[in-house]
Amino acid sequence: MSTTSSTGRVALVTGGSGGIGQAVVERLVADGFSVAVHYAGNRAKAEELVERITSAGGSAISVGGDVADEDAMQAAFDEVEARFGGIDVVVNTAGIMILGPIATLDLADLDRMHRTNIRGTFVVSQQAARRIRAGGAIVNFSTTVTRTSFESYGAYVASKAAVEAMTLVLARELRGKDITVNAVAPGPTATPLFLDGKDEQTVQELSKAAPLERLGTPEDVAETVASLAGPARWVNGQVIFVNGGLA
Repeated sequence: MSTTSSTGRVALVTGGSGGIGQAVVERLVADGFSVAVHYAGNRAKAEELVERITSAGGSAISVGGDVADEDAMQAAFDEVEARFGGIDVVVNTAGIMILGPIATLDLADLDRMHRTNIRGTFVVSQQAARRIRAGGAIVNFSTTVTRTSFESYGAYVASKAAVEAMTLVLARELRGKDITVNAVAPGPTATPLFLDGKDEQTVQELSKAAPLERLGTPEDVAETVASLAGPARWVNGQVIFVNGGLA
């Protein structure tokens, strides 16, 4: 739990219906935030999460839309502001990962990743920069593979390196507004996005790669996000590697 009160604060979590996004939503709700759970294609899962939160006494709504569509995201931000009165924190967990060697990767897959991971992060960050209240935070998502350079991750890493770059620039562009902008770069984390397409041997090898000798959990990552969203006001313009010491 954060050491400062988050009562009355509002967060929008893109990709909030699954994996790390869901853990982030649940942690922020536990910290006292009202949370907008964003979904792109799985409305039912987002609404199920919202129902669980509200049934337990929390405050949440679901909002939909393609993160790379500026009109859809403007409408989503409008909806959050209309419901909760403003936005303090935006967490960009929405992303896709398609693996393959650079020499043979289908360029359509490259374009899909770049549209969601780069343009999507840019569009959401643009709205956040215009709307977040003073004392707020923007948290984008990169990957530890920007350092480890695993084979077959070339296109994905290219998209996430772009996220890191825009994050550091935006932190400086928001000088004087009391808004922090950081990126979280998880290592191997036990989510469907990470586990999909990997055999058991590969998963076991990756689970031993970090000095802590386990895969990360979504909750591990959510803990760092919660700090950046709340008490960590002197951390700004940084990429935080959350990977158990892998790199």
